[in-house]
Amino acid sequence: MATNFSQYLFLWIFVAFCSYLVRFSSCQPSGYSQAVATFYENPTSPGSGGACGLENDVASAPYNAMITAGNQALFKQSSGCGACYQVLCTQDQNPHCSGNPITVTLTDECPGACNNDPVHFDISGIAFGKLAKSGEASQLYNAGRISIFYQRIACNYNTNILFKVDKGSNPNFFAVTSEAVDGDGDLSLVEIQTSNSTWVPMQRMIGATWSVGIQPDTQKPPFSLRLTSETKQSVTAPNVIPDGWQPRSIYKSNVNFPSNL
Repeated sequence: MATNFSQYLFLWIFVAFCSYLVRFSSCQPSGYSQAVATFYENPTSPGSGGACGLENDVASAPYNAMITAGNQALFKQSSGCGACYQVLCTQDQNPHCSGNPITVTLTDECPGACNNDPVHFDISGIAFGKLAKSGEASQLYNAGRISIFYQRIACNYNTNILFKVDKGSNPNFFAVTSEAVDGDGDLSLVEIQTSNSTWVPMQRMIGATWSVGIQPDTQKPPFSLRLTSETKQSVTAPNVIPDGWQPRSIYKSNVNFPSNL
């Protein structure tokens, strides 16, 4: 009798465990992986572009606060800056989740405790609320930390690449941040060509900001910029930085990458 009871108990546990696995696998969208998400500061926070050099530009177009910081699995010592991700949470993860995906751009680092998780997104307060069902964002904010699904996707900003001259630039030192980069979003190389020089590789200064020393007597504007993506695609923005350029100014190119990975 005891043996039969033990067999039935084992069978019940086995069936329950299998049912859990089936249920879990069926609720995970195809192509997505698991991660943890938190949010910046408060529900109205647009997030930050700090560790990627985008500063407060993330609050306005083309990012419109749909951004995220990431732990090292995503930030990758700053080489992950600019990558785009589709994230969502289901009702199985939190009853206030809509299950509808949103797209965010990686613009900052989530250091410290974020690296206790294999993959951790620290999403802007504004974007985090968009994961919730209509009228239930406050409950999701109250949760603070939730499980999500994510997948890497191509960036598509419906505009050409923008180049913001870094505030520290001067006649002897030039630094520039690339914004609204389609496709991979993240860059492996930026090169500069002055009016009378060959292509010169720039150095990654911080995230999406790259810099180079300039000899103002011989390396004169306009400057052309050539960008190479993570997957080694390249685009060239000819003469995009004009004579008389100014720090903090933004110059719009007439090029971008294809919107695919």
